[in-house]
Amino acid sequence: MRTLLNVIWLIFSGLWMALGYAIAGAICCVLVVTIPFGLACFRIARYALWPFGYRVTDRHDAGVASGVGNVIWLIVAGIWISLGHIAAGVAFCVTVIGIPFGIAHFKMIPVSLMPLGREIVPV
Repeated sequence: MRTLLNVIWLIFSGLWMALGYAIAGAICCVLVVTIPFGLACFRIARYALWPFGYRVTDRHDAGVASGVGNVIWLIVAGIWISLGHIAAGVAFCVTVIGIPFGIAHFKMIPVSLMPLGREIVPV
């Protein structure tokens, strides 16, 4: 079932979202200072491509630098990306068939708000 949901997700949302995160990651990797944000974008892109069967957990070894980076990310990009996930999640939840995809968008909100200090693990 997860594979079927992931394939449908890939067609309707995943490919475009992963492409957007990958482009943002490439742009962030241009400057040395923003490389951690770029790496986080690449992690989120992989998660956005194939979300069913994975979950986001907090890393216990994340320190103060991750917190400071998350505040910067939240101000610069996190709010806008999460608003996009909310809008897409609501749009998918309008239909009965789209409810699992709307829930997947809602699952991506915490990692899009504060991606540093998090990791994506299989369920």
